[in-house]
Amino acid sequence: MGLISEILLLPLAPARGGGWAIRQVLAEAERIYYDPSTIRAELARLEERLEAGEITEEEFDQEEDALLDRLEIATRHSAGLGNGTAP
Repeated sequence: MGLISEILLLPLAPARGGGWAIRQVLAEAERIYYDPSTIRAELARLEERLEAGEITEEEFDQEEDALLDRLEIATRHSAGLGNGTAP
């Protein structure tokens, strides 16, 4: 961009900075959400909850399926195959 457009857009700098910050937070949240070690830890905690009687077998199965789906997406993503939703 030229100097004139930079000067004219200067009042929007806080909004652009806010957008950048939001994108950074979202990227970090997705990285943690799809981290295989985080998912495995959640699976272990889920199994502990089942053994402690905090959840039913049906609840365990539903949550386990969701976590395993997330783990599969994370594995595909780390292998460079995308998120598994592309044709």
